[in-house]
Amino acid sequence: MAFPLPAPMRLALDLAGEAAATDEVPVGAVVTRDGRVIATSANAMRTNHDPTAHAEIVAIRRAAEALGASRLDGCDLWVTLEPCAMCAGAIAHARIAALYYAAEDPKGGAVAHGPRLFAQPTCHHRPEIYGGIGAAEAAGLLRSFFAERR
Repeated sequence: MAFPLPAPMRLALDLAGEAAATDEVPVGAVVTRDGRVIATSANAMRTNHDPTAHAEIVAIRRAAEALGASRLDGCDLWVTLEPCAMCAGAIAHARIAALYYAAEDPKGGAVAHGPRLFAQPTCHHRPEIYGGIGAAEAAGLLRSFFAERR
């Protein structure tokens, strides 16, 4: 029996689809606190001419601005792809309480793969981590996106 996706992951996947439509790699991110959406984003590297404009980074920036704080205590991040090292570092610095991600990224991920940033002794904050939520849909979006460009 399939279970419905949590609303924040559904929103993140919808944002990823919108990103693909604008020729951005389809990744979406949502920051929540107490079940309420604080900020959303999709990848915007090409649109903004900014290599740091990953969905997670932009969503964290927007959440910090909305809350007027540099630390996002009590906030959760929902993202459609396992975060890279840059994004994992930002998650730690922002003090995100929980990270929920969809598809794993064996090549560029830094949570379950690669440097496994949150497992490093130099990492000052480790969020709770939940992977695989909506993984099939997120992976399908990514496969379709890259297949169309090859």
